[in-house]
Amino acid sequence: MAVITSVPRGDVTATLNYYTAPADGSQPYNLVGDDHPSDLPRRNYGDDFHDVVIHDIRGREADFTLDRDAFQLVQNVPPSAERDFVDDESIKKNYYPEVEQLLLQQIPGADKIYIFDHTIRRSSPDAPRSPVLRVHIDQTAASVEKRVRRYFPDEADDLLRNKRYRIVNVWRTLNKNPVEANPLAVASTSTLEDKDVIPISHRYSDGYIGETAAINYNPGQKWYYASGMTGDERLLIECFDSESLKPGSKIGGRVPHTAFKDPRTREDAEGRESIEVRALVFGN
Repeated sequence: MAVITSVPRGDVTATLNYYTAPADGSQPYNLVGDDHPSDLPRRNYGDDFHDVVIHDIRGREADFTLDRDAFQLVQNVPPSAERDFVDDESIKKNYYPEVEQLLLQQIPGADKIYIFDHTIRRSSPDAPRSPVLRVHIDQTAASVEKRVRRYFPDEADDLLRNKRYRIVNVWRTLNKNPVEANPLAVASTSTLEDKDVIPISHRYSDGYIGETAAINYNPGQKWYYASGMTGDERLLIECFDSESLKPGSKIGGRVPHTAFKDPRTREDAEGRESIEVRALVFGN
């Protein structure tokens, strides 16, 4: 029996969850993993909810680019050799090479890709990871440099000095039908101000400390989504671009993003499933 879908289309006003600083003035953090002291809260900062207009890019997908907006939609991607997306090793074997080739094709000057992890999100109550309903950026300049040094200890100085380096997430839906519930929204980097970006210490249970970013609400931010995304589309989400560090650069290189609850979504809509693959991209 065919599944009935009613994909919400067009611009929409939805509530997004932004950042509120810790009440005690301490450094904001997230805890990752299950081996932290039980008396520590998983995060020490709060929520700040605002209604924002999210613009549907359907019909003008090609208007948005990594250099200007820090996101880009790729369409008509061939079917993946990975069919099930349930086994990590199978995903690494079958899907990672496809992501690598996609990035090399889509990012001018890219000549070296290093995929360092992936996350699968499902909307079922027992899923390990679900869609994130909080505005954030996955990396900061400091955490990206740390990753380069972690994965390329012998080459790091040369890569950081002589290469353009970025972190780009490749997001796709795993639903067989177009996405209805919890679509993904992104804010163009061209509308993001430095004061809106708040570094968050990301503390892993194995002792590794990374850094992500939370986002302050700013009415000047312009938000977008692609309604009804399908399995032959990939959303490139740029978390950092070293070009942004150059004096006078007009490259922002970082895109706030979040899942959001579209108020037009049917109550019995199919839950969203997705995979995001994270990669270091080196080039000119």
